[in-house]
Amino acid sequence: MMQLGNYTFRCRLDDDAVLPVYKGSIFRGVFGLALKKTICTLRLEKCDDCLLKWRCLYASVFETPQLSNSYGKSCGTAPHPFIIRPPETRQTHLSAGSSFDFGFTLLGETNHNLPYFVYAFERMGAMGIGRKMGGRRARFTLLEVRCGAHLLYTHGTRELTQCEPAPFALAGSSPDNPLSRLTLSFETPLRLKFNSRLQARLPFHVLVRAMLRRTSSLMAAFGAGEPDLDYKGLVRRAEEVSIAHQALRWSDWKRYSSRQERDMLMGGMVGTVTYEGHLAEFLPLVDFCRNVNLGKQTAFGLGRFDYSLAEVPECAAKDRGAATCELC
Repeated sequence: MMQLGNYTFRCRLDDDAVLPVYKGSIFRGVFGLALKKTICTLRLEKCDDCLLKWRCLYASVFETPQLSNSYGKSCGTAPHPFIIRPPETRQTHLSAGSSFDFGFTLLGETNHNLPYFVYAFERMGAMGIGRKMGGRRARFTLLEVRCGAHLLYTHGTRELTQCEPAPFALAGSSPDNPLSRLTLSFETPLRLKFNSRLQARLPFHVLVRAMLRRTSSLMAAFGAGEPDLDYKGLVRRAEEVSIAHQALRWSDWKRYSSRQERDMLMGGMVGTVTYEGHLAEFLPLVDFCRNVNLGKQTAFGLGRFDYSLAEVPECAAKDRGAATCELC
């Protein structure tokens, strides 16, 4: 079980704005700066040198620690407890007065710090986003914050109502489910590594490995602990699932890293892929990861996908009383 809060922030541009096609990097970067200005007491450049980092909200959100397995071997950094879903428009030039929404997902106990994040996004609006025009970036006003149908905050009153996020768990699979076909649609670039290399194809076992990593790390960090799953068995059975149709393409986009002081290519897979085989036991993993994105740079909004299902069709020949069917 894990707390998962999905919030929608509605904003209005105060200035004309020039933004990239994919806006996740812009929102994540300026949000980080605004939160640090809001939280940081010592005004240090690096959190590694700060005595307060173990109690600091900014450090817990952006400077997540290195993880190690039971053998003491490093296995990467802890996942970030937030996911930004940037505005979906691909439009790059937006006029003053235009409104836009973006989604903000918080995981675990981080939901209880929502007031800090709302204030940071207000500050982010005053700092501005996008390319500089006339010596400054485009400012915006945070108009309201919602959690589902619940209105939590409005700019007029500047009062914030706390919303208790719903518990979110990895559901059990149904052994009687006849699911045989599954189609995934990747809406933002999916960045997956297998054997230390970024993938441009997506065999089902590679997808399942990534879903298991994402699910276990999130539940261990923000939930009731790593789920009790048959990891090796799931991967072994996933290798038996075939690709029925694949329409994935590699999509490159560029972001500027202020930390590394250089442009970085952040490509990934977008499009659709359809799998065939015994898929019912994997559906809880797919449904879980649909809500929390998948792969690398999920905090930017990468790895967002949806899915559709198809069951085994009824056999018309057997319905007519035939003893055998050459298609079965």
